Amino acid sequence: MTITVFIILAYLLGSVSFAVIASWIFRLPDPRTFGSMNPGATNVLRSGNKAAAILTLLGDAGKGWVAVVLAQHFAPVWGLDNKVIAGVALLVFLGHIWPVFLRFKGGRGVATAVGVVLGLNLWPGILAVITWLIVALIWRFSSLSALVAATLTPVYAWIFLGLDLSTFVIFTISLLVIWRHKSNIANLLAGKETRIGKSLEN
Repeated sequence: MTITVFIILAYLLGSVSFAVIASWIFRLPDPRTFGSMNPGATNVLRSGNKAAAILTLLGDAGKGWVAVVLAQHFAPVWGLDNKVIAGVALLVFLGHIWPVFLRFKGGRGVATAVGVVLGLNLWPGILAVITWLIVALIWRFSSLSALVAATLTPVYAWIFLGLDLSTFVIFTISLLVIWRHKSNIANLLAGKETRIGKSLEN
């Protein structure tokens, strides 16, 4: 019963869309109605409101981190093992990409994935962020940055965690992030992908 509660709470937390919340706070259009139609920080940035995009980024990453850290703290108290922590890590991510509050149409999960990885182990998470930033600064494509980071993060996890259950979760999340970017991959190959910072007016 306790395991079920952990998993359900993780999924519900993941289902909270900070893109929608931030857009409501700053009186912006619903991020599901413009740009990529994706409720994520990059699409919110297309509205031209950087504060809303930052709030979205921190919120989506924060919920992934908080879920994992709370599971790490409370699981031993309830006599639960690392499988529960791994389950929470995966379910908070799944909640973001298939949120019950948005009729199961969520974001691509990059920020939440980073938060989850940072919660599981700091170093793979930091390296994932650095990878994203380097690619973004050079090519200015958020999707390409996410794809490269998602490809390399399981390698970082393997280096620091070995063949651990957490590494398997990170690998699974990375595959889902790549899969969620399938339309972006097509746009990148066709030369139609939108660069970071391009607003609705551009």
